[in-house]
Amino acid sequence: MKLKRAKVYKKLLHQYELNFGFREPYQVLLDSQILEDAYKFKIDLVPRLQKMFGGEVKPLITTCDMRHLYNAKPKNETLILQAKEYERRRCNHQDLEEPLSTEECLCSVVDPNDKATNKHRYMVASNDTGVRAHMRRIAGVPLIYISKSVVLLEPMADASEQQREREEKSKFKLGLKGQRKPDAGQKRKRDDKAEDGEGDQSVVDQATGEAKPLKKKRTGPKAPNPLSVKKPKTDKTPAKPSAPKKAKDPNADGAGPSTTAATGDSAEKEEGGGAAPRKRKRKHKSKADGGDTAPAENEAASP
Repeated sequence: MKLKRAKVYKKLLHQYELNFGFREPYQVLLDSQILEDAYKFKIDLVPRLQKMFGGEVKPLITTCDMRHLYNAKPKNETLILQAKEYERRRCNHQDLEEPLSTEECLCSVVDPNDKATNKHRYMVASNDTGVRAHMRRIAGVPLIYISKSVVLLEPMADASEQQREREEKSKFKLGLKGQRKPDAGQKRKRDDKAEDGEGDQSVVDQATGEAKPLKKKRTGPKAPNPLSVKKPKTDKTPAKPSAPKKAKDPNADGAGPSTTAATGDSAEKEEGGGAAPRKRKRKHKSKADGGDTAPAENEAASP
């Protein structure tokens, strides 16, 4: 089987499993016509079907089709022995004098109540065009046939496609896409107090049936995402060094005349610069009197 065809068959079988509940082992109804064609083309039918579906296959044959093989001319004993190994699907037509046609027999087995549904999930393998045309009206029936020694699987029929679309739309409306509908007793229940925000708020779990508390909704402004917040910039400039303190001058407080006289030039600089207080010079009394100074000097000089 080609890789492209195998992918198509795998996808188609997956749709049947999701929408119609098919599962392993797959039940395949074989009619007498496809058994004769498989024997003619030397095809081992059951291993070929297992390779096509990628799983176990349970071949079935009805009582009417077994009678068709016995009544065939010429009679093929090898084919009859091979068909006896398959599981017999009783169609309740064994009491009739003549077996029913393959179309009538298979339709009564697949859809006994004429509701256009494949209740037991049968796959039909038939080379009879009339049988396949009738089976296309029933939803969810995979059809298999042989063409030029190649076993093929038909695409999904229109009836199956329409039912699949209806189920998908219903799942979307109920909000249960891909899930089964819960039972009436397992649906969510909320008290009136819980709706008003009072009392205990709880929800009944669909799987276990236990009451679980509801999660409280946060109110108020939401905090920003910490990953999206811009980090604050840090000042990386070095701090300026502080000016060194000047040593305290012990002579600044006016320690005494002895210290000031010893410093000499430094005191005069301080007077000129205004950093230290300027000392007051006293004038002599003789200079202050003016004219009296000269006679006094003469008197002191006379003997």
